[in-house]
Amino acid sequence: MYARVREPLLHLPNYALSVFAERLERHGGEPGFEAVLAFDGEERAVGYAYGNTVESGDRWWRRMDDVDPVFTRAPALALKEIGVTPAHRGTGLARRVHDTLLAGRPEPYVSLMVNASAGDGKVRRVYESWGYEPIGTSRPSPESPLLTAMIRPIGGGGA
Repeated sequence: MYARVREPLLHLPNYALSVFAERLERHGGEPGFEAVLAFDGEERAVGYAYGNTVESGDRWWRRMDDVDPVFTRAPALALKEIGVTPAHRGTGLARRVHDTLLAGRPEPYVSLMVNASAGDGKVRRVYESWGYEPIGTSRPSPESPLLTAMIRPIGGGGA
């Protein structure tokens, strides 16, 4: 599933399948981990999202530059990955997977990191339309591009 979603990027070190597998194994063992999968009418996986709870002092927050402490005082959901296969992009599936992951979460906020240049800025604009606001930047690893850290209340969001 991941390979189908990220296929054009798999040659980059941060997107390699082995690196993703290591991240998923680590994230899956973290508190509050939850994943959502979406399937098409033929029962093929076509979308996914996952995240986990992050507390004040978590490396999620420590890797961000200049994040306002108001966002780190209470636990938050860190949306670590979201993606849909190319054939399902632009259909609203990503938003439905996102909203399903957030449904019933106890945290007041959800945070994510996005490559601001992904899709020539389109991906970041999508998150902004969902109610996310930038709160800083992060480079989680030397291989990672500079990411924009974003946040929104779990109970709110854009149209």
